[in-house]
Amino acid sequence: MRIALALLAALMSSPVAAQGLGLAGGNSDQPIQVDADQGIEWRRDQNVYVARGNATASRGGVTVKGDTLTARYRAKGTDGGSEIYQLEAQGNVRITSANESIVADRAIYDADQGVLVMTGKNLKLTTRQDVITARDSLEYWEKRQLAVARGDAEATRDKRKIRADTLSAQLVEGANKELKLRRVDAFGNVDVRTDQEVAKGEKGVYQIEQGTATLIGNVRITRGQNQLNGEVAEVNLNTGVSRLLSGPQSRTRALVVPNREPQQPQTKPGG
Repeated sequence: MRIALALLAALMSSPVAAQGLGLAGGNSDQPIQVDADQGIEWRRDQNVYVARGNATASRGGVTVKGDTLTARYRAKGTDGGSEIYQLEAQGNVRITSANESIVADRAIYDADQGVLVMTGKNLKLTTRQDVITARDSLEYWEKRQLAVARGDAEATRDKRKIRADTLSAQLVEGANKELKLRRVDAFGNVDVRTDQEVAKGEKGVYQIEQGTATLIGNVRITRGQNQLNGEVAEVNLNTGVSRLLSGPQSRTRALVVPNREPQQPQTKPGG
């Protein structure tokens, strides 16, 4: 059975998800359309709506899907109005808009704080230009337009990638209101790769538009069998040029392995 429920805009005066992600659905005066295969519960005493079975909530071109959707609301004003302050999606979660999409096992949006927290396997945030993935959790802080990926985190644009234990990504809106990465701060086991080399360090800052990454702390740049060691490095992912810089208390070191041609066996006279 397919059940549809149109909720009044007053029920959702706060956005269902992060505005900067394009998930607010545009005009908040629009109703929210909720569909569920197994029905929708209204727990009036608990101020909760629960939609079960391939549940979908949509408004203004934004769609939130999950096996179960739970909306918690509270009274607002003295005229009997109400507002949703938390929306939770569980199981096969998909959040999509015209320019962005999110994949998770569980997602919770706190409207008061403007924070969307996603957990589960194969976490992924996709914009028109960038992809952010994580193993443990993926957060979006609406007011700061900040995405935080934790656990084997990775940010990708085209073939350029930066990995770390934790990535803090600053996003900005483009001309068509789509989000794109501007800067990524990386912490712990930082790994930046180009077509020819790998650069690793303890911390890093990746400026997306410039295509440059600055690595700090026990930096190692490896190209084939050659390796450069130091405290600070600048890697240009656009040109493939890397510079290793000396720190105040250290010097740079290089290990260069010559490319030796295999020697031909010598033939003895008369042999």
